[in-house]
Amino acid sequence: QLRLVESGGGLVEPGGSLRLSCAASDVSGNYYTIGWFRQAPGKGREFVAVISRSGLSESYSNVAKGRFTISRDNAKNTVFLQMNELKVEDTARYYCSHGQDMGSIIDGNSDAWGQGTLVTVSS
Repeated sequence: QLRLVESGGGLVEPGGSLRLSCAASDVSGNYYTIGWFRQAPGKGREFVAVISRSGLSESYSNVAKGRFTISRDNAKNTVFLQMNELKVEDTARYYCSHGQDMGSIIDGNSDAWGQGTLVTVSS
């Protein structure tokens, strides 16, 4: 069974950067389509970005385009979310998930989720 563990969250000032990591543990050696979501206090879960198994295809939400970059290192079974030009409204718990394909993840039909990592953007 695939287990996802997020890390890299923390407190950052507006305009700053953070890189989140999602480590996928699976003894089968399979690669998975991985997405990032976030949930701000009092709000629903929101899609952020998704990357294909090969890493050759990516998709972003409007709030992420131009500021966030998703990437992966399959040798380390890890997916990253580089977040630049952070804003106060980016404050949220960030989760990674895996699914059958990019479309399924974007539609919210992920198969499994990590526990999340908290990002706080504040001066």
